[in-house]
Formats: sequence, structure tokens, C-alpha cells
Amino acid sequence: MKRFPVILLFTLCGAFAGAQPDTSFKLIKVIPGDITSFTVDNLDNIYILSSRNQLKKLNANGDSVAVFNDSKKFGQATLVDVSNPLKVLLYYRDFATIVVLDRFLNIRNSIDLRRQNILQAKAIGQSYDNKIWIYDELENKLKKIDEEGKLLQETPDFRLLLGQAAVPLKIFDEDKYVYLYDSLRGVYVFDYFGALKNNIMIDHWQNFKVAGKFIYGSRADTLLRYEISTFRLDDWKMPEAIFKSRAFNFTSSRLYALKNDRIEIYSLR
Repeated sequence: MKRFPVILLFTLCGAFAGAQPDTSFKLIKVIPGDITSFTVDNLDNIYILSSRNQLKKLNANGDSVAVFNDSKKFGQATLVDVSNPLKVLLYYRDFATIVVLDRFLNIRNSIDLRRQNILQAKAIGQSYDNKIWIYDELENKLKKIDEEGKLLQETPDFRLLLGQAAVPLKIFDEDKYVYLYDSLRGVYVFDYFGALKNNIMIDHWQNFKVAGKFIYGSRADTLLRYEISTFRLDDWKMPEAIFKSRAFNFTSSRLYALKNDRIEIYSLR
């Protein structure tokens, strides 16, 4: 990869807005079921992983539209990436394997990262051009591969860029930038050439997600939304019935809350 000079900007959360009232949350739908984890795409399709390793896709109305059952040989998926609704990535960290599915959850192919000498990777994410971003924890590099697993580009060692290794939990490719979230050190923002552009000082957020022009997350009983272009941070105190949920996910207009036996969907106003 061609090396570019690094520009590191520390962005503080400015224009802070006070806590919003509870009435911002309106329950619009409940989806019951055996749900271990879930995610949602930008069309409000919901992807549910069950305790039996089944992946089910529901449309925005909650109707089942596709099922993937052929996952037993890899165990439980550790990550489901649906940033492109036409292409779903299932990542099995224990086997260093990515399974690529189409929008009907049929297998397109699988990628054994060990064949590419990527032996330890916690975070992966889809790129804008249908390739895959991976953070190689052993080499401390952000790498881009194609669907055959071929290395296309990589950054320098993060210890050279930052003076320390990063521990990214999530990778998102959004609006010409790649976001790596390290819960202790914030959000590292790269351009598509691998140059580090920014470090947004957001840390200790749970349920982190970059969607459109916003970064979403939560902390204790508070829902957080950071507007990337303006540095504005909004927060909403959640009712107890919501904030005690097991996990959250977000789209531009909805909050999804996972309980023990159901997903509750709320509109955001």
C-alpha cells in the first residue's frame, strides 16, 4: 500500500445537548423468539442468531424471508455484518473463517483467513466496494482483502502510527471513511488509502454502531448519538424497561432492544 502522511486530529464532543425526555421512545413492534444475538441493516431487515446456530432474516414488518442453517461445522458465529443488505458476512473467530452469504442467505463462498496468515482477528467489516476490512491483531494492521482472501492493501503497524497497539472491537465503512472502534482509546478514522485522519474521543460506549452521519451507542441508562460532521452529542435517558435490555441496535429512525426472549422495536423521535 502506498504510504500517506498521517494527520491525527483529536475531536472533542462539542455542542452537547442535554438529556431528552422518555417520550422519545415509542414501542412499535415486538418480535418473540429464541434469540442469542441480532443485527439490523439499513433497510430495517433484522438478522437473528438463535441458540441452535440458525441465522434468520426478517423484513421490516417482522416476517421471515430467509434462513441459514448450515453453520454447525463452524460453531457459533461471533459477528454478523449486514452493512450491505445484498451480502451478509458471518465471522467465526475461533476458526478464523468468514462465510459470505447472498441476500437470501445462500452461501456464496467462505474465506479461511489462516491461509492468508491472518491468525487472530477480532474485528471485520465490509468495504464500500464489496471487499472486506480486517484488523490483524498479531501484525497490528488494518488489512483489506477480496472474497478469495487475497490481500489488497494494508496500513503500517499501528504501533508505528499510534505508538501503541489498538484493540478494535468494530469496523465500519461509511461515507468514504473507515471507522475502527477501540473502547479504551476511541474511534480511529481512516480514509480509503489507509491514512489516519482522525481520532474521535468516544470511549467506553456499548452497542457501538456507525450508521449514515451518526455514531450510536449506549452507556448505562443513556442512549448516545454523535453527529460526525458537527461534533454534536445528543443523549437520551432510557426508561428502565429499555436500558436493562441485553443489547441494542440502531437505524436512523429505530431503536432495537434485545430481551431474553424477544426484540422490542422503538421509534426514535
